[in-house]
Amino acid sequence: MTENLSPREPATSPTTAQAAAAARAAAAGSAAPAAAPGGTRLDPWFGAYADRAHGMRASEIRALFAVANRPEVVSLAGGMPYLKGLPLDTIASSVAELVATHGATALQYGSGQGDESLREQIVDVMRLEGVSAHPDDVVVTTGSQQALDLVTRIFVNPGDVVVAEAPSYVGALGVFRSYQAEVVHSPIDEHGLIPEVLEETLTRLEAAGKTVKLLYLIPNFHNPGGVSISLERRPRIVDIAQRHGVLVLEDNPYGLLGFDGETMPALQSYHPDGVIYLGSFSKTFAPGYRVGWAVAPHAVREKLVLASEASILCPSNASQMAISTYLATCDWQGQVKQFRELYRERRDAMVGALAEHLPSASWTVPAGGFYTWVRLPEGLDAKAMLPRAVTARVAYVPGTAFYADGSGADHMRLSFCYPTPDQIREGVRRLAGVVSNELDLATIFGTGGTGGDAGSSGRAAADVEAPGPDLA
Repeated sequence: MTENLSPREPATSPTTAQAAAAARAAAAGSAAPAAAPGGTRLDPWFGAYADRAHGMRASEIRALFAVANRPEVVSLAGGMPYLKGLPLDTIASSVAELVATHGATALQYGSGQGDESLREQIVDVMRLEGVSAHPDDVVVTTGSQQALDLVTRIFVNPGDVVVAEAPSYVGALGVFRSYQAEVVHSPIDEHGLIPEVLEETLTRLEAAGKTVKLLYLIPNFHNPGGVSISLERRPRIVDIAQRHGVLVLEDNPYGLLGFDGETMPALQSYHPDGVIYLGSFSKTFAPGYRVGWAVAPHAVREKLVLASEASILCPSNASQMAISTYLATCDWQGQVKQFRELYRERRDAMVGALAEHLPSASWTVPAGGFYTWVRLPEGLDAKAMLPRAVTARVAYVPGTAFYADGSGADHMRLSFCYPTPDQIREGVRRLAGVVSNELDLATIFGTGGTGGDAGSSGRAAADVEAPGPDLA
């Protein structure tokens, strides 16, 4: 995690340091650089950063990558799709033909809103989840992560509130933090966001004079919770947000990856003018292309295009045309079906291994997506335990990554999308050994206050799981 350094006295006085710098600059025949007020020995520009930069922190997931990618470590941490399941030879041939026949277009600048042909195909993809949109409603972005950034940029002022599920996607929390938003969590259970508590949360914030700008949700196969908002709750949640004048930000990268093949209607389908829908090809095709999209009401869409042009000029033509070619020439729906079967097998391996090796914990049983959310036995701290787990050659993401207030220490996210079933079983076996050792230490020395969350965040997390032995 990036250290937030406080200004400290330099080793030499400012006058001496500036004189020395001026002498060196004069000797080099150039003007002396201006000193930045409030600089430190580690970062001379510390005092020059914008206020929002001081709240930036490294992602706990990204920080794990260097360790988790070591071959001897079984990584149950990252949410990387299993790309070896793709028809790579076919994709390679189609990309080569694309460059040979349309390279001058693919390698050129493009539209700030995105390629029109791809936007038409995106409309067809969304139709599977009940979204009725026009290609003009679609803004192509550099992954849905950029769409998150753009929406937050055009709506959120410092101090505005974003209501998010508890727990919530770490990448979204990072975006909200970077724009100095206040994140207020609202709990989920096995059926997703709880409408009654959401209503109470919004009412309480209004009474406190808070400005709530966004309700951020992952409705399908939640990251990290693994649960989905039930069919009965979806229109109720949209109605609550509408009555309170809050825009819904629906983040849906996993919606087509339900293991039973069924898709739920998008929240956007209930109230298109009150919901911004975010989609991505990262989970159903390939994250390396970095192509996502947003569907927004007309006026909002125009702001998104302007914000995107200011940020990147235009999304990659080459990536867009490669995905458009894939959608037009390959059986992409058949490929999604294969992914569903592959990830279901891995989910079953994960749940079976947890039941066999870690019955003292509890966890969700996802019906799709990439993740299960595990609650550790009483008294254990997933973040404190992580170095011992890495030493035992297994990695996970501590639950604290998924709360704006640092709650969730008694939880961890386990990902089953990338490792093979055998690797998953071995990883859980190693993890169980670490947990067993931690429990022994807790018995000897006491819990020391390292246990569960306090307040609503802890209650939300507890509501999500079913007991481990019952899931065997």
